[in-house]
Amino acid sequence: MKKIKGPAIFLAQFISDEAPFNSFEAICQWAGNLGYKAIQLPTSNPQIFDLEKAAQNQGYCDNVLRIAADAGLCISELSTHLQGQLIAVNPAYDEMFDNFAPQAVHGDPIARTQWAQAQLMMAAKASKRLGLKTHVTFSGALLWHTFYPWPQRPKGLVEQGFKELAARWLPILDYFDEMGVDVCYELHPGEDLHDGITFERFLAATNNHPRVNILYDPSHFVLQQLDYLSFIDIYHTRIKAFHVKDAEFTPNGRSGVYGGYQEWQDRPGRFRSLGDGQVDFKCIFSKLTQYGFDGWAVLEWECCIKHPEDGAKEGVYFIENHIIRPTDKAFDDFSATETNSERNSRILGLS
Repeated sequence: MKKIKGPAIFLAQFISDEAPFNSFEAICQWAGNLGYKAIQLPTSNPQIFDLEKAAQNQGYCDNVLRIAADAGLCISELSTHLQGQLIAVNPAYDEMFDNFAPQAVHGDPIARTQWAQAQLMMAAKASKRLGLKTHVTFSGALLWHTFYPWPQRPKGLVEQGFKELAARWLPILDYFDEMGVDVCYELHPGEDLHDGITFERFLAATNNHPRVNILYDPSHFVLQQLDYLSFIDIYHTRIKAFHVKDAEFTPNGRSGVYGGYQEWQDRPGRFRSLGDGQVDFKCIFSKLTQYGFDGWAVLEWECCIKHPEDGAKEGVYFIENHIIRPTDKAFDDFSATETNSERNSRILGLS
């Protein structure tokens, strides 16, 4: 068994125009002072991290690593969640997802997808320059508008959708493979990869590509009412990244899983700060440790009630208290005996 690393923090929800969240150096000092040991770094804000420079310039990457190290931090992964979303966008979502891309490609889905593909390629190169072995992202979605089976889906629609999604991702996955970096998809509502079955469909469509892996986030499974503990038993060999995010699901007589178009505070399923929701993190950390996961435990804050800075402060201790130091011996080693094949034969009644 190996020890999970942490605590780390995903910076996406904290970056803003206000200090100390408006520069890479300042936000690193903030996270380091709280007690975090690593940061998961979004790549969609050049003011914080310039992805193009990182892909092209080793000196830039070395400086990023130095600034983080000066704050007592390392980088756990780069994130391209927003860019990954744009690898595949159904036309129903074109206008809303244009906001994730530069103005120059708004209204042009083909150009937007090409831009997103280039971003992922740069992220692969930047990850290698930074010495990273894992990367986190979204898959995008062509099929999400059909997630409920009404009207009845035409035969072959799902298979064709995953074939096209795989075709868009395969060149990217091959380049990540060349760079020696795993792609970890966050299984998330709104993405075609949102649960175990859809992950399996994509894996099959990519011919079981070795770089297709999972960013495990139990909060999204609580909101779907999926067994997030059994999920680890089934898919642990593909879990290469971990978001520590809490959630709760409290259905009522007026709304359930679909949420009734309500705001987050009013939905039966909603995200919470660590320890304020229903996720059984003791079992999660136990299972991940049992299966040898040695990646980073990364706080992702998305609580609809508690202030983000309070959630970040509390998250350090929450993660620290859940990380397990694996045992290096069995409890009954004191009674162990040396191997003796003749003795074993007698015990088995073979001699």
